[in-house]
Parts: sequence; structure tokens; C-alpha cells
Amino acid sequence: MSDTDSLSRIDAAMARDGYARLSGAAMFDRLDIAEPDWAAFAASWRHLGPDLYMADGGRYRRRRHATFACRDGVLTRQPHQPHWQSRDYNPLNGDVQRWFDPVDPATIANPVMQAILAFCADHFAPAGSGAWHVELHQFRIEASPDEQGRPTPEGMHRDGVDRVLVMLVERCNVREGVTRIGAPDGRALGEFTLTDPGDTMLIDDHRILHGVTEIHPLDPVRPAWRDALVATFAAV
Repeated sequence: MSDTDSLSRIDAAMARDGYARLSGAAMFDRLDIAEPDWAAFAASWRHLGPDLYMADGGRYRRRRHATFACRDGVLTRQPHQPHWQSRDYNPLNGDVQRWFDPVDPATIANPVMQAILAFCADHFAPAGSGAWHVELHQFRIEASPDEQGRPTPEGMHRDGVDRVLVMLVERCNVREGVTRIGAPDGRALGEFTLTDPGDTMLIDDHRILHGVTEIHPLDPVRPAWRDALVATFAAV
């Protein structure tokens, strides 16, 4: 399949279904990811700060956050700022300015992150589409025998943006963590599990609700976590 055909198929799936799935192998090939670059990229998830804003009292989520302006496919990092969502989209943690540790500059500069951002810009914010506000989130969800890990504690939801990329970075000693998608009227549209590094989902946030089930450790005496990257694009 040629590059143009691949791009067309992805965009066609988005137009038809409101979402598209890409395997980690396909993403590694498309983004021309080298193993040393991926290793350094994935290792940055070891240094995320705790999410102290969890209204459910949980301490199972770690994250970093960054914002960008995007125009004509060019992303410019913005001064560090809080993440904010309306309670209309996040009934658990909405209507609060949430400050998280910034994504490290070395992580942004990593060729893998640069390739992911360019891929998102190609699909979500092509030349001539105007200005976009972009947010980048590194998530680690931890699980233990005493506390389940909840990747989306707000449940099935929209993010209140236009387009979303979700990429699995690593699953370690966990079971479950099933991605569920649905329509705004509540109809279930399917479920699947991101299992391999680089497994990716693209979402039209106007048309698709998404959520991920809780994770639990396979071996209760070993650390367990699920690492993911989320990038959101909102037209401004």
C-alpha cells in the first residue's frame, strides 16, 4: 500500500466511522521510528508527577502536560498553562484549572514525539485549516491490589475538542484496560484493547465517546501500569 493510499484509508475511516485504529507496527513503520528513539521516548514516562486533582481521591494517575499553537502544520510550544475542561465534558474533574508538571523539552525534541506531532498535524490540522490549540498529555495509570487503576475515571466521555490521538506506550503487568467507543446518544459502537507499543486510535471528538476500563495487576506483588500519550486538537 502506498503512502497516499494509507493516508486516504485513515482519513476515510475517520469520515465514515468517526474513528480510526492503527497498529503499533503500522505506526512504527509510518513514523519511521528507530528503536533507540522509542526507548528514550518511552523511558520519559518514568518521570511523571502525581495528578493531585482527582476528585475521586485516587492516587493512581501520573501525568505531564504541554500546549502548542498549530497553523499550517507548524506547532509552536506555548508557555506552560493549566489544563481546563468544562464539567459538561468531565463531570469528575471539570471546571478546575489543573496544573501539571510540564512535558520535558527533551521529550518534545525526541524524534518519536516530533513524528507523532507531525502525523497529527497532517490529519487534524492541514495547511489552510486555520489555527489550532493543541494539548499533549503523558499519562501513567498505576494499579495495585489495594487500588485499581482508572484510565478514564470520568467514564465514557468526549474531551470537548475536535480531534484526539490516543497512543499506547506500554502495558506492564496489567490486565483489562479495554477501550470502549460509543455514539453521543449512548449507543455502544465497539470495544478493543490497545496492547502493543504504538497501538493508536484517532477520534472525531464530535461524533465519538470513548473510555477505558479499569486495569488490575496480573501479578499482585509486582508494579503494574499502563502508559499512554494523548494529543488533542481544537480549532480556535
